[in-house]
Amino acid sequence: MLKNHPKGLLVAFFANMGERFGFYTMMGILVYYLTAKYGMTGTEAGTIYSGFYGAIYGLALVGGIIADRTKNFKGTISVGLITMLAGYIFMSIPGLSLYFTIGALGVIALGNGLFKGNLQAVVGQLYDDPKYSHLRDSAFSIFYMGINIGALFAPTVAAKTINWFIGNQGFVRNDELPALIHKFQEGTLGDTSALQTIADNMMGKSVDLATFCTDYLSAYSTGFNYAFGVAGAMMIFSFIIYMIFKRMLPDVKVKTKESGEVVEMSAEETKQRFVALGLVFATVIFFWMAFHQNGLTLSFFARDYTITEVGPATFLVFNIWSLLTIVAAILSLRSIIVNRKDIKAQMISAGIFIASVIGIYMFYINNDAVNKFSPELFQHFNPTMIVFLTPIVVGYFAWLNKRGKEPTAPRKIGMGMIITAFAFGVMLIGSLNLAPFSVAEVDPNHARVGTEWLISTYFILTLAELFLSPMGLSFVSKVSPPKYQGIMQGAWLGATAVGNLLLGVGSWMYERFEIWQVWAVFIILCAIAASFIFSIMKKIEKFG
Repeated sequence: MLKNHPKGLLVAFFANMGERFGFYTMMGILVYYLTAKYGMTGTEAGTIYSGFYGAIYGLALVGGIIADRTKNFKGTISVGLITMLAGYIFMSIPGLSLYFTIGALGVIALGNGLFKGNLQAVVGQLYDDPKYSHLRDSAFSIFYMGINIGALFAPTVAAKTINWFIGNQGFVRNDELPALIHKFQEGTLGDTSALQTIADNMMGKSVDLATFCTDYLSAYSTGFNYAFGVAGAMMIFSFIIYMIFKRMLPDVKVKTKESGEVVEMSAEETKQRFVALGLVFATVIFFWMAFHQNGLTLSFFARDYTITEVGPATFLVFNIWSLLTIVAAILSLRSIIVNRKDIKAQMISAGIFIASVIGIYMFYINNDAVNKFSPELFQHFNPTMIVFLTPIVVGYFAWLNKRGKEPTAPRKIGMGMIITAFAFGVMLIGSLNLAPFSVAEVDPNHARVGTEWLISTYFILTLAELFLSPMGLSFVSKVSPPKYQGIMQGAWLGATAVGNLLLGVGSWMYERFEIWQVWAVFIILCAIAASFIFSIMKKIEKFG
């Protein structure tokens, strides 16, 4: 896939690995941390979560303005990496107040704003060279896959770090306990016998409930602080990679000095391009509002309504190593089919396929009959599926391109919105007849559903993401007037920010509506957005 692409593409996605690792760490555990550490309701945690993600993307507009004004994209990216590192260090300190935690999240958001949009702009600048311009769409798909390699391991590392620390303190992780403990400490838990039984069974003896609750909450929340610290360590890795190899990335500041001028477009063409971009931005607001529920209402659903133990076969996809072995088997089988005329490539692929099948079998026979897993592990399905699906999606579009039938970037975005609606349709079906959250919260024995509902939803959402997000990045880099590349990448992320600021609507509905009704709202919003973008397709397709 990397054939004929500039080397700077590899530098960009390796530099972004730390940011993705931190992003998926936060996506997987932030709302769990806020509700456990500070006793927040889902709505309160959702407000902070949506504000944080809104700031991450909203501040990208500020970062874009700074980079465009100074023409120092690479320097702005460096400052962003350092700032994000500082934020993760703050988040790793145990026992801090809620206000300090919110401040640390703000520091991470600021660093991300300086970093993310400008790195995307630099990737686009690599393909401003006519020699590479025809590879722009596939480049952003590859970039999108590459940066998610770091995200593959974030949920697993976070879960293992949290579970290790809690176990090291003499406890066993139980994600239902923090909510019960907070109710006990607030004096709102009427019957404490169930909590006492859990505490006695965990410690193997009769314990003082008040002492147990205080010690357990401290151990539980501190485990999350350690996970934030690991995310900070990954930022150090990204910073080192970036500083060593950033010379391979284009330097707009140097080019501007050499040429003595900035490329300009007519006022009319600039206006038309701004309008086209603005219409696309308005559409993707609804996508991100729906998609980033994976760290909010979908995470709540994983904790509250999904089974917590699975058999040896299902556990294969919750162990990151066996999951990657499954991906390797599928991709090698695809390679055997695609490379029918290359005997050497087929033999290598066949060898990988056989080794992968043997590996899967070995993982299976070593799994227990019953395997408990942490709910944040659902977060590794999205990045894993990005790595798995990207070659397939890119290959499919390349096949269409050869036949002159490849959809334009705006049309792919519209298709992505339709696919997103289907994803929430799966959740709607899986949520029928489930108890409302108000009942499930206080009834540990309420009905739960199998893992297949969330896994299927993440699969479909990832497919939608690959149709929409990298194509959006490509469209923005292609349509943006050269003078406003950083600002327009920031505006793309700004539209994402607006969608993220609306995330809290999901957590508000989650605590008040029937669960299936929550997903129905997202289906309707995505359908409206898809209808809108197809209605304006002629206006925006002429640019991309």
